[in-house]
Order: sequence, then structure tokens, then C-alpha cells
Amino acid sequence: MASASLLTPPPPQIQTKKTIIPVNNTSMNTSVNANAAGNYNGGRRREMTLSLATAPLMLMMIRACPALASMDEEYVKETSDIINKIRTTINKNKTDPDVASAVAELREASNGWVAKYRREKELLGRVSFRDMYSALNAVSGHYISFGPTAPIPTKRKARILEEMDTVEKALLRGR
Repeated sequence: MASASLLTPPPPQIQTKKTIIPVNNTSMNTSVNANAAGNYNGGRRREMTLSLATAPLMLMMIRACPALASMDEEYVKETSDIINKIRTTINKNKTDPDVASAVAELREASNGWVAKYRREKELLGRVSFRDMYSALNAVSGHYISFGPTAPIPTKRKARILEEMDTVEKALLRGR
């Protein structure tokens, strides 16, 4: 025989819906209630907050512009000075009595230039900075490896002088 549970259907179960109540619902209720009332000013508040937050930054940028201009003038002047030092130093004969002191002076000036401008993020992307840095590396590397009286090979010298020309053109264009 069949069991009684198989012949009779089971009693219907009553399902209750559980409502989920958020713990912190003040922001949601406020915006819903404000929208329902028709006086929602969230967009205006947000714009006002953003403008108040960015106003000090804009003032700082306006004040920094003259500083950037003076730094740019200083960069151009110092870079031009280094270019002149490189040209005079690499064109000296190895028999010149002051070639060693000129190389030492150039290395000191180039180390100062690199230390000063390597940290400036706005200069890192400039053509003048990149080419100047490359030329300084080539000159310093040569004199470190071969000594201050060793003449720079013709190909390397031509490349360095070409980079110097590129740097001067870039400085004239403000790059």
C-alpha cells in the first residue's frame, strides 16, 4: 500500500516577505523627499562646493605663473651658458694647458644643471631638456671614461654639437 503522505498533498506553506531596511538611509530618504517636494538643489550645491574647492587652487596657479616664467627665463639662461661651456671645452686641443681645469669646470656646471632641473616635472617633456641631458651624459661619460685630456672622437663630437644646435633652436621656440 501507498503511504498517506503520498496520497494527500502537503498543506500550503504561507510565505512571508521580509523587508530589508537599510541601516543608514538618511541620504536616500533626503534626496527622495526633496525630489518629491520639488525643491531639490543638489546640483547647485554640488556646483557651489566644487567652485569653492577649486577657487584656492586657481588662485595658487595664478600666483605661480610669474614664478614659472622666471624659472623658464632662468632655465634658458643657464642652459645657454652650459651650451657655451660644452662648445668651448670640447673644441680645445689636448695640448692646451687649461683643458683639465675646463673639463672639471664643465663637469661641475653640468652636475649642477642636472641636479637643479632633473626634478622639475614640467621640464622633463621638453625637447631642449632631453637633448641637453643626452649631450651632458655623452660629454661627462667620455671624460669620466678616458680622462680630461682625451679628445672626443669625431662622430661623438659631431653628434654632441648637433644636439647643442637642436637645444638652441628648441630654447628659441620655448620648448
